[in-house]
Amino acid sequence: MIHAILTDIEGTTSSLSFVKEVLFPYSRARMADFIHAHATEPTVRTQLDEVGRAAGRPLTDDEAAAQLITWIDEDRKITPLKALQGMIWEAGYRHGDFLGHVYDDAVRQMRVWKDRGLELYVFSSGSVLAQKLLFRHTAFGDLLPLFTGHFDTAIGNKRETAAYTAIARQIGLPSTEILFLSDVREELDAARDAGMQTTQVLREGVIPATDHPQVRSFSEIVTH
Repeated sequence: MIHAILTDIEGTTSSLSFVKEVLFPYSRARMADFIHAHATEPTVRTQLDEVGRAAGRPLTDDEAAAQLITWIDEDRKITPLKALQGMIWEAGYRHGDFLGHVYDDAVRQMRVWKDRGLELYVFSSGSVLAQKLLFRHTAFGDLLPLFTGHFDTAIGNKRETAAYTAIARQIGLPSTEILFLSDVREELDAARDAGMQTTQVLREGVIPATDHPQVRSFSEIVTH
């Protein structure tokens, strides 16, 4: 029996094109100016120091900005990059520059699951801040109350089994009672190896992983 659902965002609840064509370019265009304006703030300074550690050497603020832009272009899943992107996107959401995209079938079904008493969690390479911003600012209104908790790469790599083991421990349920949803085979494999049940969501351009249950809509997902 499933008692909790853990879902990916990009390509699962939300369009990959929204992230690639809206969010990434927005943060790329503003990264250098954001760092110059906020580098002395403790939360930003902490992440800039982490950029240097991830790069393997101390960086000036200009070098850090250049490194971050390179990582955006390479679609790297690096924690300080995701944290700083989240801070930039926060201003974009607040100013109404865009709304977070969520598929309508995902919204409908997540509301059904919530009403049935299932606990909903998110695991995304985007920072927890970025996750919350996306679900708070949507065409369907504030969806954040649907979720009990959020996880990002601070808990581990999405393609490594240890991350899912740690998530199950934090949720406080046996892994077998958690259903993980994603479009990415390697993530699904890692979750299954941790004992979770899995389902691949086949959105646009997804390569099928035939050794996992597959759906094209959240309404097709079996939770019992």
